[in-house]
Amino acid sequence: MDAFKALFVDKIDKEAVISTRAIGLHDLPDGDLLIKVNYSSVNYKDALACKSDGNIVKSYPFIPGIDLAGTVVTSGTERFQAGDEVIVTGYGLGVSHYGGFSEYACVPSEWALKLPNHLSQKEAMLVGTAGFTAALSTLEIQENGVKPEDGPILVTGATGGVGSMAVSMLAKLGYEVVASTGKADMTEELLRLGAARVIARGELHSERTRALDKQRWAGAIDCVGGATLASLLPALQYGGVVAASGLTGGIELDTSVFPFILRGVRLIGIDSVMIPMARRENVWQRMADSFKPSLEESLYEEITLEQVKDYVPIILSGQSRGRVLVRL
Repeated sequence: MDAFKALFVDKIDKEAVISTRAIGLHDLPDGDLLIKVNYSSVNYKDALACKSDGNIVKSYPFIPGIDLAGTVVTSGTERFQAGDEVIVTGYGLGVSHYGGFSEYACVPSEWALKLPNHLSQKEAMLVGTAGFTAALSTLEIQENGVKPEDGPILVTGATGGVGSMAVSMLAKLGYEVVASTGKADMTEELLRLGAARVIARGELHSERTRALDKQRWAGAIDCVGGATLASLLPALQYGGVVAASGLTGGIELDTSVFPFILRGVRLIGIDSVMIPMARRENVWQRMADSFKPSLEESLYEEITLEQVKDYVPIILSGQSRGRVLVRL
């Protein structure tokens, strides 16, 4: 532990510069839990943190990484003991507090939870924040009364991390899943994950937006936002539920009140960052059991810390497929 590797983002002449360097424990921020990090993952927010105008990082140099799984080295709380396997996602990790792209991390113990049974550290990071967000979305569909027999559930951005996990989880729970994607060559992978049908992204958009459209979807998990979310809302069945977590398609939402006041449609925002620990632990336990998604090798890539910088532009351009696992 005298020296270990971490990936830093610096801002030099208004440009973001990514580099891997050796640091020591004294370089880590305060926290009562020291963790040997074994796995992390690259999320869209991590890619934004590596971008000069990504509006994620406020001070430099900085270690990104909003996910980590590892083993406790030292603990200042009775909740954890040395040797415990833990997961940390959300809160300030990788945003305002040094994140998981480091062989060691020091965090507040209130951010950590013990690794659930039947889930390895590698599997936890294959799921990660993306899978956690998908599970929260799926749970909202369930808890708001949408049943498998009610009709198809649309998943937008289905080849991304959240979307692919959502397809797998919903299918496992018996829902008829329609996966929407702009990547036609990923059709077979989505069908293997459990999608009943795969449709092109363009099929959701009409030449003119209608206040109400034909009732097609009992519910939807939207990972895109923007025009995609606006186009699916008028096509929800009466009492339909949309769990929205994405913004890759834009942050503006051009819609009307009609789906909400004439069909009782519910639009639910999904936050995976500050969700209370009791709910967090419950959802992670579900992901180790009834919600556990398919973790096919074709839907993730395993990379080293040094390779993270090569994947940032791929993720920012919307060309990523599935999950990117970082092995430390």
